[in-house]
Amino acid sequence: MVKIGILGVGTVGASVANILEANAAIIEARAGKQIVVKRGVVKNLSKERGVSITLSDDPMEVINDPEIDIVVELMGGVEEPYTLVKRALQKGKAVVTANKALLAYHRYALQEIAGDIPLMYEASTAGGIPIIGALRTGLSANHIESIQGIMNGTCNYMLTKMINEGAQYDAILKEAQELGYAEADPTFDVGGFDASHKLLILASIAYGIDAKPEDILIEGIENITQTDVAFAKEFGYEIKLLGIAKKVGEGVELRVHATMIPQESMIAKVDGVMNAVTVVGDRVGETMYYGPGAGGDATASAVISDIVDIVRGNQGPMLGYKKGLESGLKLLSRDEIVTQYYLRLEVADESGVLANITSTLGEFGISIESMLQKPTSDEAVAKLLFTTHRCKESEMQEAITALGKLDVVRGEIAMMRIEK
Repeated sequence: MVKIGILGVGTVGASVANILEANAAIIEARAGKQIVVKRGVVKNLSKERGVSITLSDDPMEVINDPEIDIVVELMGGVEEPYTLVKRALQKGKAVVTANKALLAYHRYALQEIAGDIPLMYEASTAGGIPIIGALRTGLSANHIESIQGIMNGTCNYMLTKMINEGAQYDAILKEAQELGYAEADPTFDVGGFDASHKLLILASIAYGIDAKPEDILIEGIENITQTDVAFAKEFGYEIKLLGIAKKVGEGVELRVHATMIPQESMIAKVDGVMNAVTVVGDRVGETMYYGPGAGGDATASAVISDIVDIVRGNQGPMLGYKKGLESGLKLLSRDEIVTQYYLRLEVADESGVLANITSTLGEFGISIESMLQKPTSDEAVAKLLFTTHRCKESEMQEAITALGKLDVVRGEIAMMRIEK
């Protein structure tokens, strides 16, 4: 018999406990041993959890219990769970976590502490999609060329509604909050930070890149308008919040932002709260992994798969490397990113303005691929919408600054990146 302790019996923790009880026979058949939850830890003992397991409000009762073999950390946060996971590993207990923030900041330190003790984290990224296992094991013969992922269901739900139903950003954000997809403070989701934590975990497995969220480009979906949506449709694009990891020469781009992608691409067809990750390997080509990115049962399914792997004894090294990865790859700065761009700006509706804009872009080596002009409610002001050919991020940022200083430009300039 293998005994489990759960730190954090919220939505996911309760699902883990209930699935282990309800599906005990099939899980035992697959794992080879009976798996039972000995104790769960919560902050508020008076709150109903919908579970039949013993509950405590002291996490050390799990950490110090010699009978508990595997600690499942589902608390959320960074520093407190880091301390508890570290202590569990130091006591020789295996650990399963779904905590993306913990891993975004402490994955390499935890790998050092864990050594040969299993530390598994399939549920930390894209919920019920087995993307960690795919990168660590299924694609282990490949150099990974790129990863693109829809890794936040809240943003994907909102963008789907904006594209398919013409919803305005503020209205659909309110709806997402009412449905429980978005928090009262939605910044972590809509600002791209949730997706960035997941991207960093995947990039460590794929490239051995040790980066923190502060080191990479992170933007959200807050500034997307129906004008942008209409332009995307007209030119054959969908708009998605993507986490992108891409090998470029001896470097790796890591970035999270709203992205225009061709409508015919596989990932463009992923709608609603669903997640998807595409991975390009040098030998296998493009593969795609699709499924629910959140939810109690879906995430618990991934947690229990890790538990079963540990019980079977085939968990493998934490970040997928038996030896250090001497890849020579370095994290590229955001200034070195090269892609295409979409620009939206309002300008004085008068002759010579377009020539002024294109001349300014040309000063930074940026050429226009396509353009639309749209009227506004003010007859003296027009909207100009551009896509550019490929250029460097640093050149684009300098060009936007220069455009903003032109007398003919009214208000802020919006920019979105394009991936083909």
